[in-house]
Amino acid sequence: MADSDNTRTMPSVTRRKLLTATTIAAMALPFHNHSFATADTLAGNPSFDPALALWNDWQRAYLATIALCRKQQRLETSLVKTIGFPKVEVYRPGAEGAVIVCSPDAIDEVFGDNPAYAELRRNAEADLVAHQARWNTEDRRIGYSAALRAERVAVLHKQDMSKALMSTPATTLAGIAGKLDAVMREGESSEECDEFPWPELRAIITDLVRIAKALQPGSFMPGSDHTKPYPRRSRDRVSASVTISQRHSRMT
Repeated sequence: MADSDNTRTMPSVTRRKLLTATTIAAMALPFHNHSFATADTLAGNPSFDPALALWNDWQRAYLATIALCRKQQRLETSLVKTIGFPKVEVYRPGAEGAVIVCSPDAIDEVFGDNPAYAELRRNAEADLVAHQARWNTEDRRIGYSAALRAERVAVLHKQDMSKALMSTPATTLAGIAGKLDAVMREGESSEECDEFPWPELRAIITDLVRIAKALQPGSFMPGSDHTKPYPRRSRDRVSASVTISQRHSRMT
């Protein structure tokens, strides 16, 4: 789950600077020499644009990551419904009500090293280990952790593709649109995001698509099918996946 995040966001100021620099660089490239600023060059031949080729590679990696994210989310939901997050209720004499603990560290915080609580502590630890064992057994049966690992590998591959795309000069408007499309898909924080610079970047993509189609009617442009915010894996789902993974690592 990712996503999945990934938990994976840069500070807003740094992120904004990066996006601004990427956008300016991408837009300026075809005009760095006046001799290039012609209709033929702007439209170009997408078949020979290395940035557009890399965008295709990036998009395949992006879609694979989304598919794996959804798979592990589905498996996680099944695991939680069937077994429940590993936890145990503990009661300490003199305390009001039960305390829910989800890790050995939490049991330490509740009982400390007080000998008077030794038996309660042992019982809590045994119950938590038993619950974790049931979780692990079901996890192996349905393949949740394997799906989570596969998603992490896919995310790293997608990041590599993104770096390659952004570092490769575009030679056509389609290549520039591909870079902006990748920035939009990677960067928008939620489907409802209307904060700077996302509406502005969507407007830029719309302008690029309009100009490119005027120069080359019928040509394909990355991002031409997206007029609304891109769907994103919600941050709370990413956080849930990270929490589960960390808890599993402590218990095994």
